[in-house]
Amino acid sequence: MPNLLAMSFEGDLAPSFTLRCLEAGRTLPDGWGLGYYPKGEPSAAVLKEPAPPQTSIRSQLALAWEQVASNLFVLHIRHAMWGARSDANTQPFSRTWGRRDWVMAHAGSLDRKPPDVSGPFEPVGSTDTEAIFCDLLNRCVERGWKNLAEVDLDVMLGWLAETNEVGGLSMCLTDGRDLLIHADRRGVPLWLGTLAPPYDKIAFGDDDLDVDLTRRGAKSRKGAIVCSEQLVPRDGDAERALKWQKLDPGQLMIIREGAVIAERSTGGVLETPRKRWQPAKTESKTFDVVHRTIYKYAKPVERSTHVLRLTPVHDRMQTVRSHELTISVPYQGRDYEDVFGNHVRQIAIESPFSEMVIESRSVVEVLDTDPLGFGPLHVSSTIPLVWMPWQRQILDPFLLPPELPETELADLAEYAMSFVKRNDYELLATLLDINDTIYREFAYQQGTTNLFTTAFDVYVNRRGVCQDFTNLFICLARLLGVPARYVCGYIYTGPKAAELLPHQRQGEASHAWVQLYLPQVGWKGFDPTNGILTQTDHVRVAVGRNYRDATPTSGTIFVGGGGETLSVAVSVEPHVEPKVQVGPPSEPPSESQAEAPIEAQIESQVGPPGEPPSGSPIEAPIEPKAEPQVGSGIEASIEPHAEA
Repeated sequence: MPNLLAMSFEGDLAPSFTLRCLEAGRTLPDGWGLGYYPKGEPSAAVLKEPAPPQTSIRSQLALAWEQVASNLFVLHIRHAMWGARSDANTQPFSRTWGRRDWVMAHAGSLDRKPPDVSGPFEPVGSTDTEAIFCDLLNRCVERGWKNLAEVDLDVMLGWLAETNEVGGLSMCLTDGRDLLIHADRRGVPLWLGTLAPPYDKIAFGDDDLDVDLTRRGAKSRKGAIVCSEQLVPRDGDAERALKWQKLDPGQLMIIREGAVIAERSTGGVLETPRKRWQPAKTESKTFDVVHRTIYKYAKPVERSTHVLRLTPVHDRMQTVRSHELTISVPYQGRDYEDVFGNHVRQIAIESPFSEMVIESRSVVEVLDTDPLGFGPLHVSSTIPLVWMPWQRQILDPFLLPPELPETELADLAEYAMSFVKRNDYELLATLLDINDTIYREFAYQQGTTNLFTTAFDVYVNRRGVCQDFTNLFICLARLLGVPARYVCGYIYTGPKAAELLPHQRQGEASHAWVQLYLPQVGWKGFDPTNGILTQTDHVRVAVGRNYRDATPTSGTIFVGGGGETLSVAVSVEPHVEPKVQVGPPSEPPSESQAEAPIEAQIESQVGPPGEPPSGSPIEAPIEPKAEPQVGSGIEASIEPHAEA
């Protein structure tokens, strides 16, 4: 029988608890208690029953009462070592400090009863657990720590180690937001179960306790379940979605919104997830990029138009050294900059064709070496963000979430807020957490989604490709009031092996990621498919509100066509500068010497896309000399540049 169970979820759940130990013919425990925080309030509700009778009426509340809904639960089944079987001695215990209720439960017993504690908190009953609880709170009061987020975990670990010397100390302590757990070093085990969506039904337990997380409705909630004994799956998806690990003796964890955010152990400080999110500064890189698209049709296309976004972005973080675009069929075209700042080529084709080849070749230098090197901010960096009216007017297209049913948006908003709460409302930490979580908890599976897959579908099913993860991140960010836009481009995944690794397949087609607008910083790239910030391996081509605004090729067939076959090959390789030779110049390398791109199928566009006309990098026109403003005292001159 597990006598300690604690659960933390990334949003509210209403599980049911069946205390089978109270059924007729069973050996009854000395008491049981359930603590939780209704709807995330700082006030705890505690159901207790010392010396429960068989088929207890009160235990039915834990089974069927709909009001038992929270993102934090602490359940304890008592087998008395110290104190009478009374309400005062029945766990979990609750005390108020720092304008919130704290709850503690403990598995195991001390070898001797602790001495009386002094301070504002004193035990009401006679158990060792309540004495430990009051002692910990008094120490927090002495140091002014009003919640677990303020606690120095190294100091806390030292306190618990002292207590562990005189008895078993597998325990949990919560302030309604964070859950602190500690694994005993003297033999009382503690298990951590990690719950990973998607799932339809989750039920687990043993001969004395059953827990059903989905009896009152299934929700895709990530969670952490801590128990003094490993519980077994009952039915549904528990065997697949719930993975258990035994904690090391002396291990301490802080869990918030269903995720471990900090760890300590008697062996020293363990790496926390937040450290993994911080990218190291790197050097700029230059790439040769080839994007080749081939359209084939069962019947000749006689008349069509196409829009191409294949010219990489040229700005302070990315330099286009050269760019050439070729199309295999005659066309008429023009270049322009769309409303999102993308370089676009629109073409019209009047002559019949059954095959069209579009090839873009670019040499691009990427300069975003330190994406988090912007230093301290002088504006609010916490959520919610506040935008000035003129800022909101410009950012509105990137703040509006997709049109989905209200219930689906509500679930996604709750999911987004779980990251905010987990990271103390800090803006950058929240966004990095979302980026890392999508990478770790959502499966990259090609062929499971399409252009019509919504952000909610991805959230529920926890799988997709780069486009789907980007759409989900955009939706979550916009629900939090953070401007987000879709980016289409390329990613370098390292030298190619004979057989491509799974992550390298992303580099053989166009890639997608997110850019988020941070106050006084600007647009910053987040790649949830790989769980990283974009740096010098990402080449940007186009941006927009969504995929349709940034798609590389799109078009419309007016006459002809038929069955369409689309193939796309992308090659991103480090650029090798040509050697400077003394003496007569050598012949330029033949086209066959270039590495052949590897083809990879990507999602088909709406209609057949076309290729932009061949051309060289865009040059700024030479303007006539500007006259100085009369009376300004400032002279300006623009002269044609003469090459040396």
